[in-house]
Amino acid sequence: MRKIVHRHLGKMVAGTAIAVAGTAVMVGITLPGSAGADEQGGQGAGQSAQQAGQQGQAAARPGVVEQAPAEGEKGTGRDPLTDDETKRVAQIAVNQQLFGSSENVEGRRGPQRVGVDLAEQDENEPTGANAPRRADVRFYDYKDDTLVTKTVNLDSGKVEQTDTQHGVQPPISSDEAVEAARLLIADPLGAGLKADFKDATGKELTSPDQLLLNSIVFRATSGAQPAVLAQCGDHRCVRLFPKVKNGPWIDSRDLVVDLSARKVGKLG
Repeated sequence: MRKIVHRHLGKMVAGTAIAVAGTAVMVGITLPGSAGADEQGGQGAGQSAQQAGQQGQAAARPGVVEQAPAEGEKGTGRDPLTDDETKRVAQIAVNQQLFGSSENVEGRRGPQRVGVDLAEQDENEPTGANAPRRADVRFYDYKDDTLVTKTVNLDSGKVEQTDTQHGVQPPISSDEAVEAARLLIADPLGAGLKADFKDATGKELTSPDQLLLNSIVFRATSGAQPAVLAQCGDHRCVRLFPKVKNGPWIDSRDLVVDLSARKVGKLG
């Protein structure tokens, strides 16, 4: 049975710890207690108005938020990729052949981008500001469940290497988590999620936009899940941990979305 994990009134969720062992996932949500308020209450009960006034005068003035420095179009050496660089290498990596032969998480033409990172540097190459800048752009092709990694040289603007792997599952991207939530909401197995959402908000759950989504990759273990989820690992499967915006977490750990097959399964 799903349960809404309610927060203490007026408290924020302090943390979520997720551990995976086989198909078992344990979610721990630590809620802050009342230590801060109770400890201060005993000490401050006899404080005089004069003391309170002095403390008010000594209180720090509001901080000034400075505008972040402008980000350059191009970094140097081992600087993190800039937004412009990330956009550029993603465009370079998708040639016409890859675009026309692949599918994204929605089943449309073109691969699903799942990550862009600064590539590892060869030990024989220059270091510091003279280090060559390369980026690894990772795509998941839902047409044949392959992870395609293209290494792009930022200086030459060319793809230097292409690597294709089967059965490799990188972390779920935000776009994939949103599509998984959309499939779950539309599936009969999502009835409990929608009921819990309505209990928490009084409103109908109709869109992933109404939720905050955390997710992990799910891999099948021999005999440990229903047949509909048996290909998870070769297929792209995701377990969602949804949270009502400005509200409680909803426990949906027993549900898995196979994004490759676009089906939902329930763990026993």
